Amino acid sequence: MEKELKERILEATIVVFNKKGIKFTMDDIASELKVSKKTIYKVIDDKEALFLDMVDFIFGKIKVSENEVIDRPGLSTLDKIKAILAVLPDGYRELDFRQLVGVMQKYPQIYAEVQRRLETGWEMTIALIEQGKEEGVIRKDIPTRIIKHMYEASLEHFLTSTALEETGMSYAEGLETVVDVLLNGIQTK
Repeated sequence: MEKELKERILEATIVVFNKKGIKFTMDDIASELKVSKKTIYKVIDDKEALFLDMVDFIFGKIKVSENEVIDRPGLSTLDKIKAILAVLPDGYRELDFRQLVGVMQKYPQIYAEVQRRLETGWEMTIALIEQGKEEGVIRKDIPTRIIKHMYEASLEHFLTSTALEETGMSYAEGLETVVDVLLNGIQTK
């Protein structure tokens, strides 16, 4: 029951975070869930702990989605690479990741955890890229680590700048554009 409550709280936090950004309160979450703050504090210590749990929750959902891509029959290696690099769980495609700039400023240790999570867990993706090189659908002359660093740098820039706002793109659209440019370049065919 506590695990289910925590998951409901995290889902509500994402909804409220999308609406209000970092300025949301525990009252906002309680209102979204239609429960008392006391109920929330039974499983969450404070707002900072809530943010850390939210980071774990979101990245956990991303890993589940990545595994679904890997296990999806009928996708070519290149299609799997495209899908795994642009993966966002369905419920999080509209999450305003641009709000993380506020988290970075007020809670640097939480943002450090976001950075750590972006930089780790690449084993499946690296294996797919290497497989793509063996199949001849990914250039062998580009080190896989460079591909990884370019992608990470793009994501980190999205989270720490106004680049997406300036273009009017959502995080999901920006992510898809990065994957497209990374795999297809900027040159017209």
